[in-house]
Amino acid sequence: MYVKQLYTSCLSEAAYFIESNGVAVVIDPLRDIEVYLDLARERNATIKYIFETHFHADFVSGHLELAEATGAKIVYGPDAETSFDSYIAKDDEVFEIGAVTLKVLHTPGHTLESSCYLLSDEQQQPYAVFTGDTLFVGDVGRPDLFSGNLTKEELAGYLFDSLNNRIKTLPDAVIVYPAHGPGSACGKNLGPNTYSTIGEEKATNYALLATDKDKFIEEVTSGLATPPSYFPINAKINKEGYDALKAVMEKAMQPLSPAEFKAKGKVGALILDTRPATEFGDGYVPGAISIGLEGRFAEWAGSLLPFDQDIILVTPIGKEEETVVRMARVGFDNVVGYLNGGYPAWEAAGEAKDMIITVEADELAMDIPHDPNLVIIDVRKPIEFADGHIKNALNITLGDMMDPGKLADLEDNHNLYVHCQGGYRSIIACSIMKREGIHNLRNIEGGFAKMKDQKALQVVQEKTVLN
Repeated sequence: MYVKQLYTSCLSEAAYFIESNGVAVVIDPLRDIEVYLDLARERNATIKYIFETHFHADFVSGHLELAEATGAKIVYGPDAETSFDSYIAKDDEVFEIGAVTLKVLHTPGHTLESSCYLLSDEQQQPYAVFTGDTLFVGDVGRPDLFSGNLTKEELAGYLFDSLNNRIKTLPDAVIVYPAHGPGSACGKNLGPNTYSTIGEEKATNYALLATDKDKFIEEVTSGLATPPSYFPINAKINKEGYDALKAVMEKAMQPLSPAEFKAKGKVGALILDTRPATEFGDGYVPGAISIGLEGRFAEWAGSLLPFDQDIILVTPIGKEEETVVRMARVGFDNVVGYLNGGYPAWEAAGEAKDMIITVEADELAMDIPHDPNLVIIDVRKPIEFADGHIKNALNITLGDMMDPGKLADLEDNHNLYVHCQGGYRSIIACSIMKREGIHNLRNIEGGFAKMKDQKALQVVQEKTVLN
C-alpha cells in the first residue's frame, strides 16, 4: 500500500494518491492533474476512482479532467447531485483498491454531501481516514457554506452527530488526513500540521472534546469570518463542470507587446501584476493590482478579482504559465494575455509608470506627533486587529478593499500609512487604493511585526474607528 499527501501551500489544500497492487485512486484532486498522472506512471498503476469528499468551495477540483484522461469513475458520497456523470455511493459502501479498501462514511455537517473515506490495509485493519472538510487538525469545517436552505445551526447539529457517531468511534491510531491545513478559510483556526490521528484529535480538538450538542453548535457557529467571495462560484463550478484547462491555457498564454497590452487595458481588461511585492512598489503599470505569487496568491486572487472581466498579466519572466494555472485552480478562465518580456519591456518602451512609496516603521513614529491628518490603515483580519494594533488605527481588511464604500471615510487631506502583518497584503491594498484614485499613501515596510517593536508606537487592543 502506498499513500501520498500532495499539499499545496498557497491554497492550504491536500489531495491524496493511494495505490495498491497497481490500482490507484485520487482523493480531492486539483485542476492541474499532471502530478497524479505522473505518480500513476511511476507506480505502474491505473487510476480507477476519483473520490470527492464534497463540493469544494475554495478551489476547482480536477475530477472532470482526471476522469477524462484516465477513464476513472468520479465518486461522491450520499446526497450529492452533479451535472456530469458520477457515481453516488451509499453510506458504508466499500471499494476495493488492490489489496486494500476504502469505506464511505457519510458525515454531513460542513455540507450535506460531505463524506469521509476510511482506508483499511491488507489485513483489513483501519489505517487512515480522509476527512475532507469534516475534520481538520485542531478544528472542523465551517457549517455556513452553501447547503440548501439549512441554517448554519442546523448543519452544525448534523456535524456534531457525524463527529460523534462516525469519527470518534474510529480507533485512536487511525491517521487523520484532512483536505486542508493551516490558513484555510474552510475552518476558523486550523492547527499547524497537515495530518494527525484520531487519538490526538480526541485529546486536543475542541470539537471532538465537546459533549453537549447545544454548546457545540454555539461554539462552531460563533466567530465565523465572512467566507471569501469566490466560494459560491467555485462550489457551483465543481457541481456543474468547467472548461478544460488546456483551453483556458491557450486563451491565456497570448504574449502581448506593450502597445497591445496598453490597448487591452484601455478597453476594460484588468491588469494583474504577480511580481514580488517589493518589485511592484518600485514601479508598475498604472492601474495594476498587485497580488504576488510569493504569498497566498490564489486565495487573494479569488477574493479580490472579477470572474466576468478580462484579465491581463504582468508576471516575473518565465512565470506566466504558473500564474495562469494557479488562477485556474480557483476558477479563473478569463485571462486573455500577458505582457511579453514582463515589466522590463514596459519600461523599455517608455510607457508611463506608477510606484508605491515604502517607509520604515520609525518614520511613521516620527511623523505621528507632527501630522494631524495622518491616518494608519491596518488591512489585517479583525481577529489579528483585535489581538493588538497601533492606537487609533483604522481597520479596513484587505478583503473589503474592492468595495469603494469601505474607503468612503478617507478624505483628500489624509496622509495614509498602510500596513498588514508583514508587508504582502499591504502592497495589494495600496495598489487597489491607488487604482481608486487614492495616491497620498505610504506602505509600511515589515508591517505590524516591525511596528509593534517601536516604543513610540502605542499598541492597544481596544477597537478604534476613524471619526
